[in-house]
Amino acid sequence: MTTRIETPSTSEHEGHHGLEAEFENVPVPDSHRRSVFSVSAVWFGFPMVLTSAIFGGTIVYGLGFWKGILSILIGNLVLFAYVGSLSYLAGKTGKNFALSAAETFGRNGAKIVAGFLSTVVIGWFAFQTGLTGATLETSLGWNATLLALIAGLLYIGITFIGIRALTVIGLIAAPLFIALGIVAVVIATRTDGIGSITSFQGSSSATVLSMGAAITVVIAGFVDSGTMTADFTRWSRNGREAVVATFSAFPIANMIAMVVGGIVVAAGAAVDPAANGGDFLPILTEHGPVLTVLAVVFVFVNLGSVCAHCLYNGAVGWSQLTGSTMRLLTIILGAVGLAIALAGVWSHFSTWLNLLGIFVPSIGAVLIVDQLITRRATQRAATAFRVQPFIAWIIGAACAYMVHHWAPQLSEAIVGMVCAAVAYLIVEAIVPERLSRTAATSTTEIEVSEKAASDIKAPQ
Repeated sequence: MTTRIETPSTSEHEGHHGLEAEFENVPVPDSHRRSVFSVSAVWFGFPMVLTSAIFGGTIVYGLGFWKGILSILIGNLVLFAYVGSLSYLAGKTGKNFALSAAETFGRNGAKIVAGFLSTVVIGWFAFQTGLTGATLETSLGWNATLLALIAGLLYIGITFIGIRALTVIGLIAAPLFIALGIVAVVIATRTDGIGSITSFQGSSSATVLSMGAAITVVIAGFVDSGTMTADFTRWSRNGREAVVATFSAFPIANMIAMVVGGIVVAAGAAVDPAANGGDFLPILTEHGPVLTVLAVVFVFVNLGSVCAHCLYNGAVGWSQLTGSTMRLLTIILGAVGLAIALAGVWSHFSTWLNLLGIFVPSIGAVLIVDQLITRRATQRAATAFRVQPFIAWIIGAACAYMVHHWAPQLSEAIVGMVCAAVAYLIVEAIVPERLSRTAATSTTEIEVSEKAASDIKAPQ
């Protein structure tokens, strides 16, 4: 008779009801890692969404075509450096964001950071769900609330399936975006041609927008899930493949989506670009029933992709914090996000982007410095809480806040990253690392004392 020896990575994490295990509380084992194509499909289909086209159109509307495209490019390159660095770490270790953050912020400190981001990303799920209804109401006059309800339930169901569903929907959403985006661009440019687009200087009625602010819009659009990229790229076979998967998203996928929106606006084909940016759905719905049907399918698939990714981020994060399962948290957090969407959160979208651009980038910057640049995290004794990264996070966020209000020509997201990184290096130099060692020593001393006491009590 042969006995099967099962490890925590197999028996305790088997998928339920035929669904794949998600490894919420442990690193993804090598046996479950995925190909670079599979992980790239998850990231590539994420930013190639209608929301990115809206942002791209808004930027071009405010800055003009070439300045807008330059801002979009810079923002995407910053995202690649930021998300790519965090992805490299995830590919090497197989750890999700919460597990990785514990190495820098401490076991209990990571709960604060992971809880914050896992909650913030549910707000993004709510915004995208609300956008589904608002977009179809603008294009076809349908009831936005009912559509948001249907969409939210659909997106929760997709997320419940897990990482495999994110791969599949990414493989569908991206080609569909490319196909319909090309159709929209062809329709938009067939009257005046490309020349009028490249000469577009922006609208005089647009809200004043600096290049720095435009770059922040690009970064803020995906900085939350980008910071939590480990939830996706932990499935990569190594760090290099995780970076390749990230490159498929930033700059490639996100750049394509934003440029499509920018072209639609520059061509004068967008409906109310001041409010709706580069939303090209009305262009499709005005050209026959076939394109209208495809446009409706496109909205659900496309925005469903980003919603599923965001909800997955939140569910993985909170499952690690609560010790529950990703799928149970998907239902709970999905219901909360859907309620927020039905309450009309879409109208506060600009405020949301400001929040993301100010408070989130500093977190990733600290992780990159600690785990990739100085690599002290691997040498440090495990501890419950480290104050140094929190000081740096606060300093970075404060710098970003000041830039937002008093130096809007700069990018608050980039300033926040740089200030947090520099602050962390300085704080690490000022605050002796022996604080962490003291904690470790104290623990060791307690363990030794307990062992000694045990030896005394033990019979001779």
